[in-house]
Amino acid sequence: MAKRRPTEAALERSDRLDECDSDEILRLIHSEDAIAHAAVAEVLPHMAEAVDVLACALTGGGRWFNIGAGTSGRLGVLDASEIPPTYGLPPRYVQGIMAGGDRALRCAIEGAEDDPEAGALELEERGITLGDVVVGLSASGTTPYVLGAIDAAGRLGARTVAITCDPDSPLAEFVEISIAPRVGPEVVTGSTRMKGGLAQKMILTALSTAVMVRMGRVRGHHMTHISPGSSKLRGRALRILMEVGKIDPERARDLLRTTEGSVEAALQLVESERRRAARA
Repeated sequence: MAKRRPTEAALERSDRLDECDSDEILRLIHSEDAIAHAAVAEVLPHMAEAVDVLACALTGGGRWFNIGAGTSGRLGVLDASEIPPTYGLPPRYVQGIMAGGDRALRCAIEGAEDDPEAGALELEERGITLGDVVVGLSASGTTPYVLGAIDAAGRLGARTVAITCDPDSPLAEFVEISIAPRVGPEVVTGSTRMKGGLAQKMILTALSTAVMVRMGRVRGHHMTHISPGSSKLRGRALRILMEVGKIDPERARDLLRTTEGSVEAALQLVESERRRAARA
């Protein structure tokens, strides 16, 4: 009998889940979520290695692609989509690719994940090359679409990273850097949108945040490259400029108008003025 993948194994603690009341269900889920948190802690050294590779690639003009299917794919697209508004990096640099295309973000497209050639084609059409990094996302580590993409990435000279919940999976074995937290069986057997999804979300958020910090797109703990495209973000930009630049609200508003909303450019103006004043 073939060995069952850890993402398909049964959790003994939840074998009578359908007999639990609401409080019991929630407490069980919550306690299992803590396992995902601990599992991610165990792979921090691999995550740090990936951060260094990703930061180097983006700084050199390369691109970062998250590619996956189902929950994993959606998480990859979600994290990539947060980079431009939060850190001001143009969308071309961090991209999410989903099996089944944009429609699959909202509606499950069964079978899309089973085509390895489709995964490879997605990357080839984007001109993947030396200097790019492809992050394959698959809880089981066996998704054909993702494996096909990783194979193509390697052939085309890109660096490869895996985020999976099975360190013994084909995906983990095929890449340069494997980030594979052992989250164990799910409360609902095989439902990897639970602990598996939680662990992948934690890893993606940590990777992208650390990469942006390493690239100098954060000062202290402030997102100084924020794109203030809404009222909330314009207010945040104003507060960041006031705090980091140590200037009053009126001066901060004037500078943001001058720099078309760029906090970083406004801060550079403040620092330039202070340098000139110090030399006078």
